Parts: sequence; C-alpha cells; structure tokens
Amino acid sequence: MTEHSFTGFDVQLDVIRTNLARMGSLVEDQIRTAIAAFANIDEQLTEMVIARDTSIDRLEVGIDELCAQAVARQQPAAIDLRLLMGIGKIVTDLERIGDEAKKIARAAQTMRGSSANGWKGRFADIPALGDRVASMLHAALDAFARLDVTAAAPVAQSGQEIEQGFREISRRLVGQMIDDPRTISAALEAILVAKSVERIGDHCRNIALEVIYISSGRDVRHLDLNMLDSELKSR
Repeated sequence: MTEHSFTGFDVQLDVIRTNLARMGSLVEDQIRTAIAAFANIDEQLTEMVIARDTSIDRLEVGIDELCAQAVARQQPAAIDLRLLMGIGKIVTDLERIGDEAKKIARAAQTMRGSSANGWKGRFADIPALGDRVASMLHAALDAFARLDVTAAAPVAQSGQEIEQGFREISRRLVGQMIDDPRTISAALEAILVAKSVERIGDHCRNIALEVIYISSGRDVRHLDLNMLDSELKSR
C-alpha cells in the first residue's frame, strides 16, 4: 500500500473519530438534559431533547457510511479494521442511548400537570442515578479517545452498580404504590424512567467493553467482570 493510501486512511479515520466525538458529546448532553427535564417536569428541556434526537440519528448514519467507505477504499490492516468495526458498534450504542434519553423526556412530558408535581422529591434518587450513567458515558468516551484499557475497565465493572440502583428504586416505588394507590400512575412512569437509565448504563458498559476489544484484541463481553482487572493484567 502506498504512502498516499496510508495518508488517505488516516484522514478518513480522523474525520470518523471527530464525528464520533461530536456524537458522544451530544448524547451525553441529551442524558443530562433529559434527566433534568424529568427531575423538574420541565417542558422546555423536554422539547429540546426530543428535537435533538434527529441530529443523533443523522450522525449515526453518517459515521456508518464513513466507516463503510474506509473499509471499501483502503482495505485496512487487521488492527485498523478492528477499530472501524468497534466504532460501528459504539455508534449503535450511542444511538440507543439517545433513544433512551428521548423516552425519559417523553415521560417528563406525560407527567407534566399530573399529581407527580406534588411529590417530585420522591424521585430524587432517579436523577442521581442518571448523573452516574452520564459520568459513565463520559469516562467510556474518554477511554475510547485514548484507547485506554485501564480507563475502560472500571466503566465496564460499574454497570453492576447501576443495575443495583435500579432494583432499589423499583422496590421503593412499588412500596409507595402499595402505601398510596393515588401514586400508581406517576410511580409506574418513574419506574420506566429508571429502567431507561439502567439501559443507558448497559450501553455505556458495552462501549467500555468495545474499547477493551479495540485496544487489546480481547473479547471480554462474556467474562466475569469482577475478574476483568486480573485477566487484562495477565496478558
């Protein structure tokens, strides 16, 4: 392969990574805005999240096209092909996070004007969990930018904490519904929001696992994540 071909591939890869960074930043902001919309039952923030979802979809399609062109035109070496394939999977997870953020915003839309306005404080642990998954995404994207396995591993492992947080929120809200049937409608909506937050955590974990695969060539998706650190250090 000529030097010009290598240069062409590097330029394409820079464009892809720049677009991925833009998409990741937008998706992270979508999470935080959607959570704020839910926490405050805020119509303006809700509409902002819903309107921006189209931009995420366009970025997904554009990055996928750029990756396909890079493979077809440059015939990259194995390690570069692994990077492009990994980017394709990361983009899919980012788009699905965007979908979950839109679900959270729509829940805020549903709850606006309902009895939920009188007991928003009971939902306080959901925004806290949302902040945690937004931080997970930021850390996962930072690990990708540096292709840093050491930084990606804790993100993958923290998915278990998010799952535990969802279970605790669900138990508490079910208890509230039993104690006060008037809260059933709002509490069910809140459980759906908490589930969306948990799914975002799953997608953040997937991104971190993909970073590990890109960087090390090791597929750890089905590995016991409690043993992840020792497994990676053994290589």
